[in-house]
This record gives sequence, structure tokens and C-alpha cells, in this order.
Amino acid sequence: MKRFHSRCSSAIVLGFVLSLSLLVNASSPATPSMATGLDELSWITGDWQTEPGGKMQIDEHWTKPSGASMIGMSRTVVGDKTAEFEYLRIEQRGDGIFYVAHPQGRCPGTDFKLTRSSGTEAVFENLQHDFPKRIIYRKTSEDGLTASIDGGEGTKSMAFPMRRMK
Repeated sequence: MKRFHSRCSSAIVLGFVLSLSLLVNASSPATPSMATGLDELSWITGDWQTEPGGKMQIDEHWTKPSGASMIGMSRTVVGDKTAEFEYLRIEQRGDGIFYVAHPQGRCPGTDFKLTRSSGTEAVFENLQHDFPKRIIYRKTSEDGLTASIDGGEGTKSMAFPMRRMK
């Protein structure tokens, strides 16, 4: 009989904890402006390029999310010379999602924390950094995105519209 009461008490406590957990989760407001995981940034995956024919050509290449990261690289070509290159990654950490930039391959990289995202926009910020303070990716169409950088909210931005490379 004592074993029965022990099992019954355990079941009641477990049921109470599960109910409380469901209640807390149900009453927590959803945050539609913040992605819950790296998979929600998978629209950045692929090979991207600014329109050919300008003074400079920018390529960006991003792997799909796997192993809590996305790996990327960027190259800017002016004329027939590589003017800039960058190793990039977007990684899931215990305290958020971070865009890590290694311009010219420098270590350590510079961290920009994801502060806002949706299915078509990702805003990464590091307000302590000199420039840029924000890196923003916006999906403009199925085959288009714009990468932009700025000095913070309300400052002039530099935008780089890109198309998916075929």
C-alpha cells in the first residue's frame, strides 16, 4: 500500500509540474521579431553576387546551418584585383546568435549579436565597434537579398543588393 501511495504521489507531482510547465509556456508571449534558432536564418544560405558591371563586384557564399553554425566568406573585386576578403560565421551560442567577421582573415574576429530577426531580416549589432555597428541582411525576393552596414540606428547605411548566383 505504501508503494502505491508513493507511485500515486509521484504521478500527481509529475502531472503538476508538467501542467505548470505548459501553463508557463502558453502564457509566455511569442516573440515574432526574434528568431528562435539558427535554422530561421537558412534563407541566407547560398552563393550571392552584386550586379556585374559596376566598379566593384562582391561575392558572398554561405553554408546551410549545421553544427550550430553557418560558415561564410566574402570577396570584393575591383578591376582585376581582390580588394577585400572576409571569413564569416554565424553561430548559435548559449547567450544568443552571433555573426563573427574576420576581415582580411584577422583573428580574433569581431562579434555582432543578433538583435532582431524574422523570416526576411536579420540585424546583428555591436555598438562598441567603431564601424560598422550593425550588419543587416534582408531577403528581397526568392533570388535576392541586400546586405547593409551602418553606424547604428538612424545613421546612413551602405547597401549591397545581391542576386543568387546560378
